[in-house]
Amino acid sequence: MLANYIPPYDATVVTRIHNADGIVLGKTNLDEFAMGSTTENSAMQITRNPHCLDRVPGGTSGGSAAAVAAREAILAIGSDTGGSIRQPASFCGVVGMKPTYGMVSRYGLVAYASSFDQIGPLGKDVGDAALVLSAIAGHDPLDATSIHDSISEPQLGSVGAPLRVGVPKEYSGAGLSASVEACVSRAIDLLRSDGCSVVPISLPHTEYAIASYYIIACSEASSNLARYDGCQFGHRLPADKLGDMVTATRSTGFGPEVKRRIMLGTFALSAGYHDAYYKKACAVRALIARDLDLAFQKCDVILGPVAPTTAYRIGETIHDPLAMYLGDIYTVVANLAGIPAISVPCGMDHEGLPIGLHIMGKARSDSVLLSVAKRAERVLHDSGEWQAGEEI
Repeated sequence: MLANYIPPYDATVVTRIHNADGIVLGKTNLDEFAMGSTTENSAMQITRNPHCLDRVPGGTSGGSAAAVAAREAILAIGSDTGGSIRQPASFCGVVGMKPTYGMVSRYGLVAYASSFDQIGPLGKDVGDAALVLSAIAGHDPLDATSIHDSISEPQLGSVGAPLRVGVPKEYSGAGLSASVEACVSRAIDLLRSDGCSVVPISLPHTEYAIASYYIIACSEASSNLARYDGCQFGHRLPADKLGDMVTATRSTGFGPEVKRRIMLGTFALSAGYHDAYYKKACAVRALIARDLDLAFQKCDVILGPVAPTTAYRIGETIHDPLAMYLGDIYTVVANLAGIPAISVPCGMDHEGLPIGLHIMGKARSDSVLLSVAKRAERVLHDSGEWQAGEEI
């Protein structure tokens, strides 16, 4: 839809990177309109995982994660709607962070689901991610959802013992691969040995997170993508009648996954179904946020896996959308609640595929979260489980 579109202005994050003397090398590949978890839904080409070329790099921001993992770029930025920075970071063995919602301006970001979307950094280690975040974060009057908190470069490593680490009981069991569970458990044990207090917690509405997320996200996508009608900008197919032109433009300009999510969202918002689906999903979203508020009364951060498995084989989930959606089970919670979360490499499986440790923090505690992530990175490095910037 936007293959030949040249934006007339820079996004705020790009402007801030330039102001910090950063050099933008180019654009990376992603799933079309940020819809997908493998980057196989790109309107351009498939991106491959640098650790294993027959595996996906994750998505949506798979191109950014692959570029950092392959040393094509030192740093990258991506967008995270339901895990689209953290999951590819996990699959590619790099660090990826979703900041608190509103911490980074979305001005210039192509909208998918506006109440979830957040721009964040990817880097080979936590220090690099913190450097990018310090440059791009801050209030922006051009973004109505931008919060007024400012963030300076975090004092990494400033969080000392006793650090209370929450481990949800819902983040184990069915669907979680043995290698991922063992690797994450090992990371938690190492933090316990480093003086952290591990606290069992519960997030009882986790099982409804995927359903709630996809109903709301697809509903917002249905609204946001209505602007691509061939009349204003982007792809256009000529026709004698307006209705025919819009139909032809959208039919050829959107890929299968984008069409699927537009139709799901339109159905959820339609008369007679709004209360049964969209309104109920919003109520579940509030319950999930409450679960997290209660959990953070007992702990400082929440730890778990980023994804149930390591990187999929190319083509493995492209014809099974439900399996692809379920891969976001651990990451969508942070987007539903608007809290910051980060993926830190914590090891590899028997095939040499990276595994990420997922750390979530309280809203607006981005600096604290980065400090905890840096501590986890140090502990994992000292143990030999993972070395930041490990060569491929």
